[in-house]
Amino acid sequence: MSEQNVQTSRLAVAAIVVENPDSVTALNEVLHQHSAHIIGRMGIPCPGRGVSLISVAIDAPSDEISALTGQLGRIRGVSVKTAYSKA
Repeated sequence: MSEQNVQTSRLAVAAIVVENPDSVTALNEVLHQHSAHIIGRMGIPCPGRGVSLISVAIDAPSDEISALTGQLGRIRGVSVKTAYSKA
């Protein structure tokens, strides 16, 4: 990654709560569309509660992160919150 890209790129973590199992296919499609910027992903199923928790580490420009999380947030049964690095 060039120095200019590092300066315009941000690190972020998206915390995703999936409460509708039927939404997983749409969620995975969105993540695949943005896979060039995803540097890590961890999923934790909570079958006793009928929920899955997913964290996604992202290295991308702010507008790309917003596009990704906005698309995820529009999926029925999916909630997203994002934390950005200061650097």
